[in-house]
Amino acid sequence: MDSHSNPKATPPAGWQQWLAIPEVPRALPFALFLLIGSFQGKGFAGSEYWMYAVKTIGVGLLLWSIRGWLPEMKWSFRIEGVVVGLVIAGLWIGLDGKIPSLDELWGMGRKLITGKAPEPPKPEVPWNPLEFYKDAPLLGWTFLMIRVLGRSLVVPPLEEVFYRSFLYRYFANPKFTELPLNTWHLVSFVSTSAVFGLSHPGQWVQAILCGLAFQALVVRFGRIGDAMLAHATTNLVISIYAIATRQWQFT
Repeated sequence: MDSHSNPKATPPAGWQQWLAIPEVPRALPFALFLLIGSFQGKGFAGSEYWMYAVKTIGVGLLLWSIRGWLPEMKWSFRIEGVVVGLVIAGLWIGLDGKIPSLDELWGMGRKLITGKAPEPPKPEVPWNPLEFYKDAPLLGWTFLMIRVLGRSLVVPPLEEVFYRSFLYRYFANPKFTELPLNTWHLVSFVSTSAVFGLSHPGQWVQAILCGLAFQALVVRFGRIGDAMLAHATTNLVISIYAIATRQWQFT
């Protein structure tokens, strides 16, 4: 069982008293990441790149500053994490375009019910700062590297703390700090992975498999560091593949 007590001997005061509530340090960075991300692509051309940089750097600094309230947020470097990460990366790339997205499935369902063909979904604009800033290549590469580093170093601890440490245990018991990380709970195992899949509507099957694999690592070894490593490996491999092949849908 991990400890969630404030590392200081004196009782927390001010904003630190909120961090002493176990749910807050585990959910706040994730919620802030989503909130800032909701402004991407809005307001001005290229805002998707600037806002991604803001949320990645800002939330990364937040995670670092509250790490004392997240004792489970420690990297592990076991080979199992790398292997799982590589397998998930292969599945993510290999299944791309072979499974209907949730939006497409919704459209098919509406057609069966109403008999009317749904409007085709708007094509997603690929994440390609090199093309957007082709007249300023240094800026384009800067945003691309922030994307790669953010997906590899910020997103893994951010999401693993939220999904695999907090949400998984919370579904099993609202007093989640009483449960060790290696607690096995079938409903939580399935539901957390399903929620993770729904958060990736375009690649929902890959995301569900991803959630199942990462949670299995946590249950197997009793820490989220292995899942963080697997997540980082998956995202880094996919990012390298996207850049090398210029298949920007993977960024």
